[in-house]
Amino acid sequence: MRGEWQTMLIDTHVHLNDDQYKEDLDEVIRRALDAGVGKMVVVGFDRPTIERALELADRYPFIYLVIGWHPVDAVDCTDEDLHWIEQLASEHPKVVGIGETGLDYHWDKSPREVQKELFRKQIAMARRLQLPVIIHNRDATGDVVEILREEGAAETGGIMHCYSGSVETARECIDMNFMISLGGPVTFKNARMPKEVAKEIGLEHLLVETDAPYLAPHPNRGKRNEPSYVPLVAEEIARLKEIPVEEVARKTTENAERIFRLKE
Repeated sequence: MRGEWQTMLIDTHVHLNDDQYKEDLDEVIRRALDAGVGKMVVVGFDRPTIERALELADRYPFIYLVIGWHPVDAVDCTDEDLHWIEQLASEHPKVVGIGETGLDYHWDKSPREVQKELFRKQIAMARRLQLPVIIHNRDATGDVVEILREEGAAETGGIMHCYSGSVETARECIDMNFMISLGGPVTFKNARMPKEVAKEIGLEHLLVETDAPYLAPHPNRGKRNEPSYVPLVAEEIARLKEIPVEEVARKTTENAERIFRLKE
């Protein structure tokens, strides 16, 4: 795949700290680099995954961090945990965002009010630190958008991670200074809304990601995902927009470098 273009790609959301990579992480990373994925943003969303993400960022110069607390596990998060996250984010030079945070109404582990409170606290943290906030949204679009607006999230902006909502909601989020990140589902044959978003939303507002090891793009759907597959996402966006894949790679990389301040 690398031979098709020269511009580096950035996987803006990947879980290389997941146990599924314990046996072959170095090979996974090598395949990503060979595929033209020159930088990867690893997400830690509780204490064990944050600690593992820190290890990876310290080991690999091209790995950066987003740290926060996942809404599914909101009920487990303490004030001490949040203080620890904020201290790390303020001190570690490779922490480039807060998250993934947001709301998840699909699973019922954490009550909705607990999720909302934690979501608001992490937006406030991102504003104090002046870091973008990375949003997880599952079956909770109305409440997510409302809280982003109420909490002034436009001040720092952020990323709607693995976006699966409508074009109209994407535009609302863009108006609040958020980028729209597309992953493997945009390649699925039945993924009507991600494909519409890829076609209708300007390239200047788009990012690419894998969310690996989850949501592998076609033709690897159902298998373990990995960052070397992010070119498949870029290729599908290019196909839908009827533009060269080089243009998608160049612009999404510029967008990622800007929002994460990777060139400062």
